[in-house]
Amino acid sequence: MAEELKKTIIVKKIKKGGGGHHGGAWKIAYADFVTAMMAFFLLMWLLGSTSKAQKEGISDYFKTPLMVAIKNTGGPAVGASDSIMKDTGGKDITKKQGQVKPDDGSKGKEKTVDIKQAEEALKKAEAAKLEELKEKMEKAIEDSPALSKFKNQLMMDITSEGLRIQVVDEQNRPMFESSKAQMQPYARQILQEIGKVLNGVDNKVGLSGHTDAVQYAGGEAGYSNWELSADRANASRRELVSGGMDETKILKVVGLGSASLFDKDNPLNPSNRRISIIVMNKEAEEKVMKDNASVNLPSTANEAEIDSAVAKE
Repeated sequence: MAEELKKTIIVKKIKKGGGGHHGGAWKIAYADFVTAMMAFFLLMWLLGSTSKAQKEGISDYFKTPLMVAIKNTGGPAVGASDSIMKDTGGKDITKKQGQVKPDDGSKGKEKTVDIKQAEEALKKAEAAKLEELKEKMEKAIEDSPALSKFKNQLMMDITSEGLRIQVVDEQNRPMFESSKAQMQPYARQILQEIGKVLNGVDNKVGLSGHTDAVQYAGGEAGYSNWELSADRANASRRELVSGGMDETKILKVVGLGSASLFDKDNPLNPSNRRISIIVMNKEAEEKVMKDNASVNLPSTANEAEIDSAVAKE
């Protein structure tokens, strides 16, 4: 019995872990979850507040690693304002500051110069076209037996408005009956031939009638050189159309009386009695169209621009 009492008594205690609802492991997992959710919502907020261009820049940044881009392009640094890579929102790690290419306005100047050069080229091309038309008209006159004998009454030159063709009176060969708008047969033939040639060009046409300084007995109060020149210009318009010229080519028909003399030193010279036909360049055409629009006139309002709306035949 004594021996049994002498035996060592061993007591085993089992220490249970901190599990259950009294443990702390779940708190760590929960904190990780909350952190992940915060990161997720932060990402969503950033994506929602980022522009499309910035998103594309970020995408390009990750598609092309930075150092590879610098090595392969051999061009400007990524942080430069004119880099082929879009703005990533950060600084160029190879530079202390991103380079900014100075804007000296040269691009705007170059664009202005290009426009001016294009305009000058168009003007030169148009002038060459009108010069070619002038040569064509001169050749047509030389080749036509009916017109060659009247070539002294046909004058052509290039003005700021375009090609000017003038049909002038001679002392013994007037285009119209005295003080009337009735045209002589040879003058009809000339204008009809001119109409055929002008129908082959795209340019618009303007007509003006001119008289000498001989006044009517009634003076300016009654039928005067103003009405006469307008009626003669309108009669010439009809002959051009009869010759085959499209009537929509005509932008204006005016009578200038004796206000613009051909021979200023001799106001009574028969050459002052003339019909002037202007094959307009683009600049002159646009000016007439603008003037017509400003007074709410149609582009072919011929009778509205002349002093007498009724042609005297």
